[in-house]
Amino acid sequence: MKLFTRIVARLMALITLVAVVQGSAFAAGPKRVLIMMSSHSAMGLSGKVTGTWFEEVATPYYTLREAGYEVVLATLNGGEAPIDLLSMQAPFTTKNTERFSKDPVAMHALTHTNRLNDLDEDDFDAVFFPGGYGLLWDLASDMRTIRMIEKFYAAGKPIAMVCHSPAILRDARKPNGEWLVKGLTVTGFMNAEDDELDLSRHLLFSLEDMLKARGAKYKGTAKNWEAHIEIDGPLMTGQNPASAPVLANALVKRLK
Repeated sequence: MKLFTRIVARLMALITLVAVVQGSAFAAGPKRVLIMMSSHSAMGLSGKVTGTWFEEVATPYYTLREAGYEVVLATLNGGEAPIDLLSMQAPFTTKNTERFSKDPVAMHALTHTNRLNDLDEDDFDAVFFPGGYGLLWDLASDMRTIRMIEKFYAAGKPIAMVCHSPAILRDARKPNGEWLVKGLTVTGFMNAEDDELDLSRHLLFSLEDMLKARGAKYKGTAKNWEAHIEIDGPLMTGQNPASAPVLANALVKRLK
């Protein structure tokens, strides 16, 4: 009987050791980044088709994956994420958009995005929001998305936002109730850049004006389309499509 008891005890110890090793291996696994995109494809009543800007998905996707991080794509509705057709045409295409278009794994992830409500934001170490105009009509007013941003900010987890995606900060607040961007140095698509595209009149609101009205220290470049990012605590913002590679690399460094 004593021999049997000793054998059982050793087996239990072995099982416990295996569980600890497996748990440690899981804990030491790659960090996970959520790329959160819009499900909206129409620019208000203008009749213009919109969505997410392709370069701002493709470049962060590869930059983060090649740095060893796990990347998960999501939208509010799940399924196929609408991509702005203009961003899929020259001269707006890049090496990464061309690579993405020919990558069956990447394209499957883009056309079968996760639904945000099916995910647990606690499973992610950072979130990256690509730009494009679609998000002005859905993510900017989605309370689940806003609460996720507030939760990440309070926890000190990186929130990377490029181009028009800082518009999602409009209703986000700090733990003390202040507007989240109040007193923070941020950037985002400039009014002058919207004006150059003749799209300002079709938008729900001006990103630049909103950030300033919320008390942010908004910074833009002297010339349109120049790469520019700002980092203030967990919040990392990029001005335009040219800023996507810079912002993605900055996020990689932050996560190390």
